[in-house]
Amino acid sequence: MARFVDIHPDNPQPRLLQQVVAALHDDALIAYPTDSGYALGCRVGNREGRDRILRIRGLDDRHHFTLVCRDFSQLGQLVHVDNAAFRAIRSATPGPYTFILPGTPEVPRRLLHAKKKTVGVRIPDHVFVQALLAELGEPLLSSTLILPGETEARTMGWEIKEELDNDVDVVVECGETPAEPTTVIDWSEGAPEVLRRGAGDPDRFEA
Repeated sequence: MARFVDIHPDNPQPRLLQQVVAALHDDALIAYPTDSGYALGCRVGNREGRDRILRIRGLDDRHHFTLVCRDFSQLGQLVHVDNAAFRAIRSATPGPYTFILPGTPEVPRRLLHAKKKTVGVRIPDHVFVQALLAELGEPLLSSTLILPGETEARTMGWEIKEELDNDVDVVVECGETPAEPTTVIDWSEGAPEVLRRGAGDPDRFEA
C-alpha cells in the first residue's frame, strides 16, 4: 500500500521532504507533482524502479526516460550540450520543457536510448520538486504519469493513490497540478526538433 504524503505547495515541510528522500534512498518509486502533471520517479541507480515505471506505463525499452535536474550545472553533467543548445536551453529553464540530448558517461547505459544513446533532461519550475532535488542531492529518474490508453498526465494525488496503491510506494500531494505535459525538444542531431507540443512555448525552438 502506497504512503500518501500531503506537502505544502509553497513551503514544503522539511520533515516531510526528508521522509520522501529517505524512501527514495530505500529504492522507493514515487508519484509526484510537477509543473506539467504528475510523474513517476526514483533514484537513477534504482534498476527495479526503472522497470516498474515501464510496467506501470505499458512501455518498452525504447522509451526515453527523463533525468529531472535541479539546475543547469547538474543538467550539463548528464548530457552533451553544444553552444547553440546551451544558450537556448538555459533561457528556457526552469520550465515545462524536456530536452533530448546525447548522454555523457555519467548516465548509466540502461537509461540511454538503445540506438541513439540519448536521454531526456529537464529542470522543472516547481517549488516542491526543487526542494526535493535539493534534499536528495542528485537527479531523479522520471517519466510522466500517463497510464496505458490515456493521453494526459494525472493531476490528482488521491486518484493516483486509489489506482496505483499497489504499484508505487509513495504518492505526494502538493496543491493544484496542471495537466499539460512538457514540450519535448530533440536536440540530439545538432538542431532543435519539436517532438511534442505541450505546456512550454515551442515557437522559440522552431525556425
